Order: sequence, then structure tokens, then C-alpha cells
Amino acid sequence: MATLSDVARRAGVSPATASRVINGSSKPVTDDLRERVLAAVAELQYVPNAHAQLLARSHRSAVGVIVHDVSDPYFAEITRGLQRVATDRGRLLMICNSYRDPERELEYVELLRGHQVAALILAGSGYHDAAYTRQLNEKLAAYEATGGRVAVIGRHEHSGDAVMPDNRAGGYLAGRELCELGHRAIGVVAGPRILTTTTDRLTGLREALADQGRELPERRIRYAEFDRDGGAEATAALLDADPELTAIVALNDSMAIGALAALRSRSVAVPQRVSVVGFDDMPIARDVTPALTTVRLPLVDMGVRAMSLVLADDVRGPRVEVLPAELVRRDSLGPAPVGSEMDVHTARVGAEPVRQRRTVARSRPARRGDAAP
Repeated sequence: MATLSDVARRAGVSPATASRVINGSSKPVTDDLRERVLAAVAELQYVPNAHAQLLARSHRSAVGVIVHDVSDPYFAEITRGLQRVATDRGRLLMICNSYRDPERELEYVELLRGHQVAALILAGSGYHDAAYTRQLNEKLAAYEATGGRVAVIGRHEHSGDAVMPDNRAGGYLAGRELCELGHRAIGVVAGPRILTTTTDRLTGLREALADQGRELPERRIRYAEFDRDGGAEATAALLDADPELTAIVALNDSMAIGALAALRSRSVAVPQRVSVVGFDDMPIARDVTPALTTVRLPLVDMGVRAMSLVLADDVRGPRVEVLPAELVRRDSLGPAPVGSEMDVHTARVGAEPVRQRRTVARSRPARRGDAAP
């Protein structure tokens, strides 16, 4: 079994330098030396002494949490779940906002390692960026090698513990419902292209339409920031390009609220003229006018499950928990207008919006194919 001295020798550094890198010391180490030590750890499959890990862990009480933006209602709900378990276990949280900046995220991982937190939780979508993903996994592997625990919420490429919202099934539920209501001219207000969550939700939506023999052309998709203003701007662009749209799917609720505002500013009746469907079911979704039909994810429970994984005494990793999506029908959803581009054989013409009835996604084997925003 490789020792710390073996790692130092392979990396061409002193044992003290190797120890600083492996243990996440706050003392500065050049990027070149850090990369050499991490490469040696991987090559030699170095595992720190278990007794030393226990000693180190006994002095660690805080849990580091990296989210995209805790002021976003999506992440605020997840953080509530994280905090609930942490408080019950007598732990403190150190919360960092990356603002969807991959470089800042990497810096926060290093910062939290330097503070020797007991565990790290990364909440939010991954990125379609192979170089970034490789760097992140290297840093997390080095942290785990020192006895730290890691869990991710909605990340595809991390090999350890994960809580995965079923974004793809949620997109499918929204698409299937719209098809059953006769909608064919469907526009999508999507988040940034680089986020895996955007891809997952769009994929599920496209699969539902394909099952009904329909397509979602690129001209009916607008990519924007995952916020209210992004939703409003993307909706305006969709309506300008295609005034015959009868439904808009927003890939999160903040964007959906922006979509409702854009439609209201144009005096477009919802859902009589255009239906709107959101995603996430954040608390305000039921209070807007009209109340928002949306795909519900168990946001608080996602936080509860992730914190429970990293603080569990029995480590049987990697553990992956897939949490289901469900469709909550409210007043913003209705049948396609008579005379629109619709399939009269499948439209439920004259049906009233259905309030609060839920459709639960079908269960499927746990997989790593879905992500969070």
C-alpha cells in the first residue's frame, strides 16, 4: 500500500508539500506542484491512514455547501432541507454562491478544503464543459482522499453520492400534458445551453412530443438566464417570431413568472389564448395570477437527502437517489384554442383548467442522467 512518502517521491516534492495538498492546507502551493501531487495520488491509489482520517474528522464540524445562488427560490428551498438536517445533527453550514461561474466553483472547493469542512455538498446543474468537469472531479477526489465526504445534487459526472431530481421525466410530463390538450405550437423558454439541467428538461419534453409524432423545432426555443427577466425576454422573442404559439413551457418557475408578465403586457389571455407551464413548483407558483401549472420537484427533500448522505455513519458509496417529478395542474394551463394549430382528435376542447391535481412520474431505475439548475 502506498504511503505519503511514496506519493511525495513520485511527485518530486517534499512529504510536507504532499501533505499540504492532500490535506487541503491553507498554506499556498503552486498549481504545478498541486497537479503533480494529485496525479501521484491517482497513480498510486493512495489512501490516507484511516486513524488519521478519524482524528481529522473529529475536529471538523462544519459542512461546506456550494450553490448557484441561494437567493434563487430553487436553491433557497434546497438549502432549507440541508439546514434542517444540519441543525438536527449539530452542524454548521458554510454556504457559497458560485453564480453559475465554473471557475468560482473550483475556487470555493479549494477554500472549503482549506477550512477542513467535514463534508462538501454541491447543489445545482453541472456544465457541458469537459475540462471543468475533470478539474472538479480531481479536486473532489483529493478532498475525499483525506476523509472528507462529498454529495452532489443534480450532477452527472461525479462518481460518488448523489441526489438526482428526475428532470427528464418532468419534461416528459409537461410535454405529454400539452399534447393531450391539443397543443402543437409550443414554445420553450430555456435556461443557458451550457447547463446540463437545460438539456435534461428539454430532452424529456422532446421525447413526449416525439411519442405523439410531433417535433420541437429550434426556432421555437429561446435560451436565456434562469430568472424572471430572462423568461420575459425569451417569451417576447418567441411571440415576435411566432405569434401563433398556443403554449409556452418555461424550464423553471422564475422564467415562467417572467413569461406571464410578458403575456400580460401584450394583453394575451392565459390560458384562453396561451397556456404556460413552469418547472420546480417554488412557493410563489400557487400565488401568481393565474396560478402556475408546473412540474414539481421535492426541493426541500433533495436537501434533506443530500445532507443525510454525507453525515451518515455507514458509508456504502456510491449511493444515488433519484427523486420523482410530478405535474401540478393549476389555472395557467388549458386546452389549445379552437381554430389554432391543434390536433382536434386529441384536444380536450372545452375542458376547464384543473386545479391542484397531480400526475406522478413513473418510477424507473436510479440513473445519473438528470441534473438540477
